Formats: sequence, structure tokens, C-alpha cells
Amino acid sequence: MTDRQGSGDGAGARPAEGTEAGVAGEQPRGALAGGALSRRDLLKGLGASALAVGAVRVAGRGTLGPAPASTRSLGSLARGQAAGGSTIRIGYVSPQTGALADFSLSDKYVLGKIRASSAYSKGLKIGGRTYNLEITEVDSQSDPNRAAQVTQQLVHSGVDLVVTSSAPETTNPVAAACEELHCPCVATVVPWESWYAGLGGDPLKPGKNFEYNVMFFFGMKEFAGTFLPMWQRIEAKTHAAKIFAGMYPNDADGNAFRAGFPPYAEKLGYKFVDGGAYTDGTTNYVTMIEKFKSAGCEFYSNAPLPPDFKIFWTQAVESGWRPKLATVAKVMLFPSDVFALGKLSTNIATDAWWTPYSPYKSSLTGETTSDLALGYQQQSGTEWIQSMGSTYSLFEVAVEAFSASGEPHDHASVAKALHSVSYHGMCGPIDFASGPTPGVAIIYPVGIQWKPPGKKPFGGKSFPFEPFVVDNTLNKDVPITGELAVTEF
Repeated sequence: MTDRQGSGDGAGARPAEGTEAGVAGEQPRGALAGGALSRRDLLKGLGASALAVGAVRVAGRGTLGPAPASTRSLGSLARGQAAGGSTIRIGYVSPQTGALADFSLSDKYVLGKIRASSAYSKGLKIGGRTYNLEITEVDSQSDPNRAAQVTQQLVHSGVDLVVTSSAPETTNPVAAACEELHCPCVATVVPWESWYAGLGGDPLKPGKNFEYNVMFFFGMKEFAGTFLPMWQRIEAKTHAAKIFAGMYPNDADGNAFRAGFPPYAEKLGYKFVDGGAYTDGTTNYVTMIEKFKSAGCEFYSNAPLPPDFKIFWTQAVESGWRPKLATVAKVMLFPSDVFALGKLSTNIATDAWWTPYSPYKSSLTGETTSDLALGYQQQSGTEWIQSMGSTYSLFEVAVEAFSASGEPHDHASVAKALHSVSYHGMCGPIDFASGPTPGVAIIYPVGIQWKPPGKKPFGGKSFPFEPFVVDNTLNKDVPITGELAVTEF
């Protein structure tokens, strides 16, 4: 393994002769894995799953009922000025407790940095007037129904904007409630297809504009563009069979992955073995594991809740199933997941949408990604987590939109300004007009593997495992810091 080197087994490696090109090797940022997928390909994978993903929105709206008369006019200038005056209020909904709580571990630290920035501590000047910025954070408890309820309460209390993060279980009901109640909303850390379907859109026919909602993250195309180059490189090294196991639950993320990810892999000749749409919270995966073993699966893809993956992976090892490479989504994003598995975490790969190695800076203070991560490690005594970058950017976007709106208490004006936001900040370039559909900004991930710390751990402090960047096919801004290796057991 190399320590923070931009050469070696980098993302520029080409597939071995005889393998299909198109994912690994040199290609433009955001290039489609294996070539463009046809509508027929997507329909084959998606089927009715878009409706299943959208069920989160239906559940969220069901808790709200018709918008009260007092909230239907929240976008009006007169009401906004009366409610807000010289203070702009931002509501922040995240899963501080429950199964998704790891996503919010850095919230206290990041909000402290945001509140200390000049715009949030000294006020924001808009149209010749200076406004105070106030943030109210609330806990979704990782529960979609509660996420919808607390969002409704925030809107009724007179917030000017809602920002939200961390998986469809939180972001989708929040976005749906905001669209229903005509309150501007920014979401992140959710596949754009899940978010889009959750608002009632069809990811197969993007183009619909949701007036009060925008989001930044990425989708199946980028997951494929991150994971599949790693598969190709491991295949070239080990001659592994092109058969992959899919552990996708019957929830918004799982259905989106089952629908959207396999077609990209199949375009490159990989055979998909579906473990079945299991229920979140399942504790026995032996039947699924035996299915993967008997099919000869050498690669593994998933999108489960973190506690479910820990149980699955432990049972898989006990059962003797050992794929050459595990590329996981939604889990193993955070050190707590990794430490809980111990040595079984070695060389498990996942996506990283933010790292301290990215050459990006805060649009609020000029602070670098490295500065932000180091500060967190020093303050918390724990390892940096990638969600801190996306959380930070929510509040950068808020400043951009309020500044451009001309009237921060006018919901319609703020929502319109959100759709035109284009800037560079802690997560790099974010442009909500760039697509793949109005209001969606794509940020480009890299592939990481968890390994024992190198000779020069980030920040000079060693933790049991460290995330090494092993593939930067989609984002050459981020340097390679380690060598891609076969998953160890």
C-alpha cells in the first residue's frame, strides 16, 4: 500500500486486454459507465420501483393533510416580513438519533463553524439591509414520519428556508413537506433519483421542475462510475468471475439501487444476482448468502442500513462467502461503522463525496477541506467524516440563495434564487441549473477503501482504520492516496 501518492495503482489504470473498456481508464468527468444506457435498459431495471421510492413522499404528505390557509401564503412578502423582520431563519433537519445517526456525528462541530463565520455571526447584507441569520436544528430520529412532522412545524413557525441531509428516510419527507407548504428547501446526501421520485418525478423522464426544492449529490450513474472501475481493476488482477451479488432492501435507497445500478454493470458484462428485497432490520441473511455463494458471486454491491450490513457481513464471513471486492453504499461511510467490524473492514470499498484531500475551500471563510477535517479531529478526538463537507455546503448554498433573492422572507423569491445558485465552495462546484434535471447539482465522488493507517496518517494521529482514496475516475481533483486491493477477511 502506498501512503498518499498520486501514482501507483491509480484510477488511470486501463482494463486488461479482453475486458470491456468504458469505465476504467481515461474518460471525461461524469462519463457514463460502459456507454450511454438506453431507456429500455433503465426500464428493465427500474420497473415499478420508482413508485416504491416515491412512497416515502406519499407517507410524508399523508401526515400533513391539506395546507392550512395560514401557510398557503407563506411565500408572500408581507407575511414574510412580519414573521421574520431582520432575522432570517433556517431550519435544519437531520437524523441525530436512530439508525442513521452516524451521518450527523459532526453536526455540532460544523454548525459551530458556520455560526462563527462572518455571514452568520455579523449578519448578511441584502439590498442595503443587514439580516441576522438564525439556525434551528431538529432531529428526524431516522424516522420518515417524524421528518415530515418536524418540517411542518418548522414551516409553521416561520422559517425562511429548510435544509436537510442524510438518506431518503430524512430528505424525502422533508422535501415533500416543503413543496406542499411552499417553503424553499435544500437537500443533500441522497441519490438524486430517490429524491426526485420522492417528490413525484419520474427519473426515467427527468425535466420536471419542483419549484421549492433543490438538491446536490449524485446518482446511479456516479455510483457506477465510482464502483465499476474498481471492479474492472480487481478483475484484471485476479481473473475474478464477472458475477455480482446485490444486497438491496425494500426501501427508497434499495429500490433505487436495484433499479438503477445493475444495468450499468450488465453493460460491462457482469451478471447480477439479486439477494431479494428484504425488510430493513432483518437479522438472518443465511439464505441470501447461500444464494450468492452458489451463484459464484465475486463482487458485492449493497445499499442497506448500517446495522443491517454489520450483521450480514459477519454472517457472510462465518458462512465462508468471500467476494474479491465489496463496494458498498450508505454503509462504511463513517469510522464508527468500520471500527464496529474490526479487521473485517479491511479493504471494503465505498464512495466518498468529500475528503480532506480535495482542493476545495469554504465560500464563507476560505477555510480548506483539510482545515475543516483537522479541526473536527482536534475538537472531537475522533476521525473526520465525509458528511461534514456536505452539511457545511448546505449553509453556503443558503447564503448564496438569500443574497440573490433580494427579499429573504419571500419564499417564492428564495426558491427561484436557489435554482440559479452556481458557486464553488466546501464541496467544490455546485450548479443547480446543470442537471440532470432542474434543481439537481451533481458533485463527483471518489472510491475509497478502509485500511490500517499508513506511515503518515491524516492529521498525524492514527486511528484503527483510515479511508484511502483508491480511485478518482470521476473526480481528478482528488489525489490517489492508497492502492486498490482485494477485500481481506
